[in-house]
Amino acid sequence: MKLLHRVASVVFVCSIFSIFWFFTTNNKDYTICRLENSSSSFAYIRAISSEADEEEWEEEEEEEDGDKSGHRRKRDPDTASGAGAAVNNLSNSEYRLIQSAIWRASVHGAAAASASSVPPERRLHFKPKRFYPSDDMNSSWVSFKLQINSRHLYSESSDSRISELLNNLASLPIVRVRQKEGGSQLKLAVTLIDGTKAIFKPMRLSREVGTLPNQFYFSDFERHVAEIAAFHLDRILGFRRVPPTAGRYVNITQDIKRLAGADFQKTIFISPDGNLCFHGRCSYYCDTGHAFCGSPDIIEGSMATYLPHVDYEAGRTTFRNPWRRSYSKLRKAQWEKDPDFCRNETLITRQGRWLNDLVDLAVFDFLAGNLDRHHYETFRDFKENGYPIALDNGRGFGRSDRDDISILAPLYQCCRIRLSTLETLLRFVRSSVPLSDRMRRSLANDRLPNVLLEPHLRALDRRVPTVLRTVHKCLVFGDFEDIVVDDGY
Repeated sequence: MKLLHRVASVVFVCSIFSIFWFFTTNNKDYTICRLENSSSSFAYIRAISSEADEEEWEEEEEEEDGDKSGHRRKRDPDTASGAGAAVNNLSNSEYRLIQSAIWRASVHGAAAASASSVPPERRLHFKPKRFYPSDDMNSSWVSFKLQINSRHLYSESSDSRISELLNNLASLPIVRVRQKEGGSQLKLAVTLIDGTKAIFKPMRLSREVGTLPNQFYFSDFERHVAEIAAFHLDRILGFRRVPPTAGRYVNITQDIKRLAGADFQKTIFISPDGNLCFHGRCSYYCDTGHAFCGSPDIIEGSMATYLPHVDYEAGRTTFRNPWRRSYSKLRKAQWEKDPDFCRNETLITRQGRWLNDLVDLAVFDFLAGNLDRHHYETFRDFKENGYPIALDNGRGFGRSDRDDISILAPLYQCCRIRLSTLETLLRFVRSSVPLSDRMRRSLANDRLPNVLLEPHLRALDRRVPTVLRTVHKCLVFGDFEDIVVDDGY
């Protein structure tokens, strides 16, 4: 009889619990909360996310967007399709878990900062022969080189000098041109009248022509607008590791044909349509069938600032990207076959900022849709405190309709991201000014019109939540302190 009473009690309790669970979880969203048992262990519980929480989040966002008088600003219908669309792609539970991880990383980072200090910022040390004799010591280019430091290529406080440099790249007369050796596609090394040196990549195809659906990444053409857009994207993200790059119109007759060497001039011709064309000499696509043509002799292109000369000013070291692709249509790289590549190659145990920098680079490349990051360079002078310089971004922004998640392999295989990077991405989602609007405003300062077409701008707003959801997947099963890292950068 006692046994029957016990069984009945258990059935009754289970029934009550089942009814309670059904009514409290049906058609509700979840927020994953974290309970601290100790400094290194924790448990996850599910808590109901009510509609009041959702409204509170929207009210907080409206308050942030309000003016100083405290009035709430009404949402602009045009912005609703931008920021609103990005917010809708990130659920409330995903947002709150990421926000919790950011808070934990901030607290943990502050405690760690008191125990071990981040290496102080220092300027790049130049060799005894610092500059070419033709350099104007007061030029914006020399100023740019002198401010390169162990954190960035240029500081946030130097916007006026960078704007002057961009204006010079787009307008100062060209006094010297030569074809730059190396690389698979044509690029010209040009010198401006004030001594500024830059890499000119001419326009090959119109903006409407992107990467073909059946085309491999390693056979894709480089796009001059991708170089320009990459600089602006890198600047908005706060990385500042892409050399300043500006769009420019070039007169092939005056600026190239008149100044180029005899060998290069042999590749200049007039097309059947009466336009002046050239193709130079390089490994791929340097022939009559892949020539660069003006209209009739005016061509647009990108002008990327020259970094300090590796022989005369400051040396750089080239490293192979651990997540380099195979560049074969038949083979896969090791990281594509091994999901535990990061741990098996002991990449996650390396000390310093190295892994966090590579994850930053992967996030940057994913937003730009660039699969062509096979190597990277660092300044030799900074040693282990150096950062990867994001050069050669011409194969980005090729397809606006596809998001290749494999570019984020350093992030989802190592489950590591820098706190400052995560905060920046989350800000794009919450703000009424999404990443696409920030890019529009920044690109509007360039001499070339419509650097990025609308589909590519909208793709940026779609890709930001994808990165955040990737971080969220890591946070669900991992330790917050190992995933979101505040290393002081």
